[in-house]
Amino acid sequence: MTLGEILGVLGRRWYVMVPLTLIGLLAGGYLYVAVPVSYESQSSVSLLDSRAAARPAPAYGNPIANAGGSLVVTADVLIRTLQSSDAGHDLHQLGVTDRYTVGFAPNASGPLLSLAVTGTDRTRVLAETTTLTSFAGEQLRALQAADKIAPQYYVSATPIVLPQEPVTKLKSRYQLVAAVVIAGTASGFFLSFALESTVLARRRRKGLAPPAVRRPHRARRPGPLRRPLDATTLLTGYLALAFFIPSNLDLPALGGVGTPANVFALLGLLWYVASWLTGRVTPAPGTRGPRLVMCLLAAAVLMAYIADGARDSSHEEVLAADRGLIGLLVWVSLVVLTTAGIHERERLDTLMRRLVVMGSIVAAIGYYDFFTATNIADSIHIPGLQSSVAGVRTLDRGSFVRPRSTTAQSLEFAGMLAILVPFSVQQAFDPVRRHAGVVRRWGPVLLMGGALPLTVSRTSIIGALIVILVMIPRWKPQRRWGAIGVLLVSVGALKVIIPGLIGTILTLFSTFLSNSDSSTQARTVKYSAIVPYLREHPLFGRGFGTFTPDLYFFTDNQYMLTLAEMGLLGLLALATLFLTGVHHGGAIRRLARTESDRELGQAFFASAAVALVISATFDALMFPMFAGMFFVTLGAGGSYLGFLRRDAAAGAAGPGAASPDVPASAGAPAGPAPASPPQLVES
Repeated sequence: MTLGEILGVLGRRWYVMVPLTLIGLLAGGYLYVAVPVSYESQSSVSLLDSRAAARPAPAYGNPIANAGGSLVVTADVLIRTLQSSDAGHDLHQLGVTDRYTVGFAPNASGPLLSLAVTGTDRTRVLAETTTLTSFAGEQLRALQAADKIAPQYYVSATPIVLPQEPVTKLKSRYQLVAAVVIAGTASGFFLSFALESTVLARRRRKGLAPPAVRRPHRARRPGPLRRPLDATTLLTGYLALAFFIPSNLDLPALGGVGTPANVFALLGLLWYVASWLTGRVTPAPGTRGPRLVMCLLAAAVLMAYIADGARDSSHEEVLAADRGLIGLLVWVSLVVLTTAGIHERERLDTLMRRLVVMGSIVAAIGYYDFFTATNIADSIHIPGLQSSVAGVRTLDRGSFVRPRSTTAQSLEFAGMLAILVPFSVQQAFDPVRRHAGVVRRWGPVLLMGGALPLTVSRTSIIGALIVILVMIPRWKPQRRWGAIGVLLVSVGALKVIIPGLIGTILTLFSTFLSNSDSSTQARTVKYSAIVPYLREHPLFGRGFGTFTPDLYFFTDNQYMLTLAEMGLLGLLALATLFLTGVHHGGAIRRLARTESDRELGQAFFASAAVALVISATFDALMFPMFAGMFFVTLGAGGSYLGFLRRDAAAGAAGPGAASPDVPASAGAPAGPAPASPPQLVES
């Protein structure tokens, strides 16, 4: 369905679209005027061990040196105490009547608390923040006194950042205005096309022809409004925005899910719904599996959203739950477009080729970041967009800078490359592309595979090992031994070209296995802190997207985060997502008639296996680029499986059977369809 046709429907149903849009705009304007400007003041408090407890080595009596992970549980107890209704009543008696929040400070691995008060009176907010900071220390002393702890062993709450001058907070007002305007416009859009679909169905029942479409008198090149659109074109636009606009930049009113790529994906979903309602596109046969899995995920997210509304959640958690619903719609859009919107194998091949090429360019940017010890994304500033990730900076490990390219963090960069490398290898070996030069075929493999160790992370190495263990054993011996030789030579080349890199990576794993790595200890100590939150809401969780670091702490584990946010139902949905991707790869390999398709199935299997494993090393789906690439590949696997199923059904029905995609017209002779292997189309 072209843009011109969409505008034509909206024009015919203006009496639906215009009033609802105006209502949304007027309501948004009223909220902008009526909602007062709020101010926020923050302070930071650190828990310090007593000198008596810190006397043994290595702290030597210094409480600051002993403020480690062992106090994280104490900090969690204090946070829960300050968040209780009793503490709220006591603070109200002390004059703290505005909304306050208490949580772990962002990017803090130790017992560092962030306190904030938000209100409409600047002077009052500052005074209330001072009261809250003092009250936190008093509560900690009261908790220890109630347990009859000797005073010399008291843990102290020491302010390290005094209450700051209140700053203006306009984001919440912008979010309310944007939500109302978007709701009005989207309602008008859907109702317009629903009415159009009803009118067309009534005309078909009466045997009337559809409304005539005005056409130009002479043939000419179609303009932007008349140019045909398909799912591959829309997904290509999404990939370009996702790869080349830093994923930490988003629209201020939408928060972390408001990246330009996500907004474009939502527009793609509107295009599909409009085309489906008017009968211009129908879901591709045999591709229902991924969409059913997304229904399970949607059920888990919606139940978690209801659970968040049922408990006494903060304003920030309510907004975070709303953003979670937006993120779910983005993921649904990607899966629907790839599975239901692509009806030609060649167009799907083109999409996968473009995915690999764009991923290679992002990997090349990572090389620049690594060797120049900088980050090119920091110099990209787009008017109207802001950074949603606090403290985005260049990270170091050992003597190396960890690149992040256009991603939000180096772990996202590593994870995204790891799930795309299998497809670059498959396309390099594909006999259909033998006419392409060596650089065009093997350049993406070199760029993405070589960038993985440059991230100096366990995630990247684990991802690379999974790809190797899944793909290489399925190859013929000649190729297998050649690949092993190339890998050994590549490791030696890295050791010579970048001295110390291989040693640093080996040290990462040796310290991990010996449990002497500080980053690993900081992560594992938080796993036990998740348990109390899970016990409170074991089945449906606290709300998808609500367990944010500014309110709680980083989990660095997607499975643990899902347990906290969506409970056991969410964990089941997440595991089903990953296993569905693995199933796609195995099913494609079983149904494939050519070696090229069998290797494509193995690539999907390896990519899904990587996502399944490395999601235990960081909160994978909270990063927009990684999540987007995962759901695109998930949908693409389901789409390829649908093509092979339809080919198998057509082959079983005999050479004279009609294709399931295009039914034979009445009275037309059914001839044998030419049998030709699927061809890759260059992007």
